Parts: sequence; C-alpha cells; structure tokens
Amino acid sequence: MSNELEFDIKYQRRDSFFKHFEKLASRHSLYRKRYKYFWNDIVHYCNYFIHEDDTVLEIGCATGEMLAKFKGKEKTGIDFSPSMIEVAKSQFPEMEFYVMDAENIHLNKTFDTIILTHVTGYFVDVLSIFEQLKKVSHEKTRIIINYYNFLWEPLLGIAELFGLKKKSPKQNWLTRHDVVTFLYLAGFDSYRDTKRMLFPLYIPLISTLINKYIARLPIINSLCLNQYIFARPIAEYNKHDEKSVSIVIPARNESGNLESAIKRMPKFGKRQELIFIEGNSTDDTWEQMQKLPAKYPDFDIKLDQQEGKGKGDAVRKGFNLAQGDILMILDADLTVPPENLPSFYDAIMRHKGEFINGCRLVYPMEKGAMRFLNLIGNKFFSIVFSWLLEQSIKDTLCGTKVIFKSDYEKLIKNRKFFGEFDPFGDFDLIFGAYKLNLKIVDLPIRYRERIYGDTNISRFTHGFLLFRMVAYAARKIKFY
Repeated sequence: MSNELEFDIKYQRRDSFFKHFEKLASRHSLYRKRYKYFWNDIVHYCNYFIHEDDTVLEIGCATGEMLAKFKGKEKTGIDFSPSMIEVAKSQFPEMEFYVMDAENIHLNKTFDTIILTHVTGYFVDVLSIFEQLKKVSHEKTRIIINYYNFLWEPLLGIAELFGLKKKSPKQNWLTRHDVVTFLYLAGFDSYRDTKRMLFPLYIPLISTLINKYIARLPIINSLCLNQYIFARPIAEYNKHDEKSVSIVIPARNESGNLESAIKRMPKFGKRQELIFIEGNSTDDTWEQMQKLPAKYPDFDIKLDQQEGKGKGDAVRKGFNLAQGDILMILDADLTVPPENLPSFYDAIMRHKGEFINGCRLVYPMEKGAMRFLNLIGNKFFSIVFSWLLEQSIKDTLCGTKVIFKSDYEKLIKNRKFFGEFDPFGDFDLIFGAYKLNLKIVDLPIRYRERIYGDTNISRFTHGFLLFRMVAYAARKIKFY
C-alpha cells in the first residue's frame, strides 16, 4: 500500500510540473528575456568550460534560448513539455529538440557536455534521472549542474509574492551534499563546486560590482544564489589497458644528475621514452647529455636543446616531441625522486584525476630540500590558488605534473585564451587544465635535497612572478 501511495504522490507532483510548464510555454521566451541578465550569467559561466567542438546536451531545455547561446558544434535539447519543444523548434530549427522525459532518455549517442540548469528542483526522482545521464555519457563527458542555493528559499518565495519571479509548484531544495550524494550513487564523481550571482537584478555598474567582484570573495560567496556542481563519470580501471609514457626532463646546469635520472628510473607503462631538453646551461650538461643514448641503449632516449628561455619553454618543446599516451615532467635536479613516478602513472590510469599535480607540502622534507621563506611562500600561494581554481591545489610549483597527451593537445588549442604568460610552465598547465574542466588531483611526494648543483629558483624574483600569476589568474579565471 505504501508503494502505491508513493507512486500516487510522485504522479501528482509530476503532473503539476507538467501542467505548469505547458501553461508557461507561450510566454516563457518573454520571461527569459525580461531576466536575461540572470540567465546570461549562467551561459557566460558554462561557456567558459564548453569548447567550440563540443557536443552539448541540455536536460530540461524549455524553449531553447539558453541552449542556443551555449558553445558547441552540435547542440541537443530535451524537455518533457511538448509545448516548450514546439516553441524551441520554431525558434531554433538548426538545433535538435526532442519531447522526452529525463527519467527515460533514449538518444543513442553520447555528449561531451551535459547541462542541467535550474531543473533538479522539479525532478520527482533525482537519482533516477542522474542514472539516465550514464546513457548519454562517455568517459570524458562533463556534467554541469546549476541550481538554487537553498538559503534563498525564503527570499524567492517573497519574490514570487510580489511578482518579481514567476510562481512555480513546490520544488526540491537540495544542498550541495544532497546533489553530490545523488551523483555518486548514480556513478558520477563530483570534483568542483562554486556559487555565483549575489544580486540577480540588473542595475548598471552596481550589479557588475556586486556580482563580478564582491560575490567572488570568500564567505560572501557562500551566500550567492546560483550553485554549480561539476561531475564526470566514474570510469572503471582496466589493468590490461596499459598506456605508453613520455617523461620530459628539462635540464639546465644539471650535468651531474643526468645518469642518475636514468639509473633510478623504474619501469612502468606499456612503453617509456625519456626526453631530455637542455636549457642554456653554462656547464657541460649538453655534452654529457649527448652520451646518454649510446651509454643506455635499453632506454628510448631523445635529446634536444631549447631555443627559448625558461622551464616552460623546455617543457613545451619536450611535449611536442613526445609520442606517449601520457606526458610526465621530471625535474633534472631529482628533488622529486624518479621512483615516485609509478604512483603518478597509477593515479591517472585509475581515473583518480586527469591532471595529476605533485605536492611537496604534505610529508616532512629532508633538511635543506626547501628554504624556509620558499616554504612559507608556497603555503601562502597554495591557499590563494585553491581559492582561485575552486579545487585544492597545495603546491603549484612542484616540477612533476602528469596529463594525457590527448588532453594536452586540447590545452594547446585553448592556449590562446591565456596567451604566452608563464615562464615557469606550471601555470600554463594548471590554468589550462582548469579551463579544460579536468579534475586536478594533488599527489603527495617526499621532497629530497638536491645532490648536485644549485637551485635555479630565485626566491624574490620568482616570488614576484608568482604574485603576477595570482593577478593574472584572478583576471582570467576568478573575475572573468
């Protein structure tokens, strides 16, 4: 009897939602136009992570205005309201629209990006609908869910009372924990969340000041109206699907470390190649480097010299030469031990993340591994960059970073957004991974004292450059 009662309640709720949206369809476009400032901000933020060659699916697309503004080469919308879809087809005949219940998706294709904008509150069975998303997802699919912050429920009720917001049937008010739990149960990994829009009405200058700057600040941000959660499918690990690995080793004045990098290199992956890039050394690094292929014939070794300056230039040159499925960086000073690299390989192969970032700030360091001021600076910048990137990034300057070559090739296409701004190379990769909407994961390592040579890092000069990186990231990421 209880099952029958539950079914009856679900049917009544669904029927009330259906009647509401059917009635709303004829004037929905005008309503969206009236509050375009609010809706355009959602489009602007989602488009930051959508790319021109993406295929995009919007669940609950209504009359299609938002879908039309999203980036993407192929865009599809579904909605359970026939009247909404009829209007959408008439307005945007170049896109695909289907009358379809999100509890029973049947599209026979997968999408790069799936967007759910202010519809989770109307789902009678949230888990069932999230489970349906697996049908239209591939391994690299990104789910973007946007919904109201439950703290705003009383204010939105008042707005409905005074006609500032359309009246709607009672909907779900979900916390971040609720949405993340539903996604996990449905087989999705939630890896980033944020909030936007503190003042949803448009007043010239005032709205921009509040929403673009004040609303992005810590603590205040938790009060914003729009919540976003990013998720990806939880992929299964296939231990038989080994990948090839390219390990790029930039070396400037590292003559005494070159052979140790080879001798200490563990075997992992389907195939390995070691790519040494010499960078304007004043010692005999290049001369010693040229002896390596003949001396170690069992290793696939490539050598080159950079024409430009800086580690970033060396890494880009090495990555361009790489043939492996997975790209890795190992600093030639070996303060990150080569013996740690299998852990990075395992993390990316087991889909723990798509950009694996080494972190030196967890385990105790060897005496002399990092100077005190450098340590304090790194901890300060870890807090700042974690806030900027909306993911935990404890150590931006650890030399070891790992990414799939296929993702790096997309990062190259996106590089024009940030430009050539980074002499280190670390931020080019970290910011690029963020813009690609990849899951970034810190992997703690034990940081060693260098055995040969002196550090190439200047704490004051490079500290100033780090402040420049913070300002740059704030402008291109947080306050964009």
